[in-house]
Amino acid sequence: MATVAEPLVTRGAMVPIAYSVVRTRRENHDNWTLELEPLDAAIDPIGPGQFDMLYAFGVGEVPISTSGDPEQAPTLLHTIRAVGAVTKALCSAKPGDVVGVRGPFGNQWPLDEATGHELVLVGGGVGLPPLRPALYQALVHRDELAGLHLLYGGRTPRDLLFTRELETWRARSDMSAGVTVDAGDADWHGNVGVVTKLIPSAPFDPANAVAFVVGPEIMMRFTARALLERGIPAERIWISMERTMRCGIGLCGHCQLGPTLICRDGPVYRWDEIAPLMEVQQL
Repeated sequence: MATVAEPLVTRGAMVPIAYSVVRTRRENHDNWTLELEPLDAAIDPIGPGQFDMLYAFGVGEVPISTSGDPEQAPTLLHTIRAVGAVTKALCSAKPGDVVGVRGPFGNQWPLDEATGHELVLVGGGVGLPPLRPALYQALVHRDELAGLHLLYGGRTPRDLLFTRELETWRARSDMSAGVTVDAGDADWHGNVGVVTKLIPSAPFDPANAVAFVVGPEIMMRFTARALLERGIPAERIWISMERTMRCGIGLCGHCQLGPTLICRDGPVYRWDEIAPLMEVQQL
């Protein structure tokens, strides 16, 4: 009799696993980082670029990318913007509260593709948290990279995330970090303009660069165009997509984009593969 292989099922794929909120940190006026630890069993380790479904009991569930150091498992860090009922409930959680976690879901940033190359990370607004684990990993393996560069933009100074870390990264000698805001204020003395304005003068060699990009779709389209104009080939540009996700495992179809399901096939896509779908209106 032929042996039927057991399906591979991620722990926490369907039923939320209980995690305790051990610490919260307000990052800016509408973003909080939750540090979570399992009450008993933990989900499988989450990698850079992947996401979890976080469940606020009695309210609902939302997909949130990891924003922490992958080496700190089983502790989870998720940076959340309070914009709806579920995210507001999660952001108002206090130490000792319990949330549900399903995951991890999706694919990871292809850090192996950056080995021997210069890695360029471009984040817009709340696009920095999904890039942060990749940056942590890149710093651990800095000697395997030809260069490391972070370009980050926010709407205003008060919208910037991880401001203390930004200063630390900007002060490092083994990477470059550029920060800009769409609109400054009286206390802002840095760059003003959209994040794509940083690309022409960023100190990387496009012939030897790999780029990871996260932000609103319009930002990613213009960023990819600027990176292409700078000389980075489309097959070395990767972006992280976002769509409404309900299940996380490719069953409900809410995150469908043409022939692909973001939760199952993404959220990380190579630009030359995803760009044609992004050009179709209302897809």
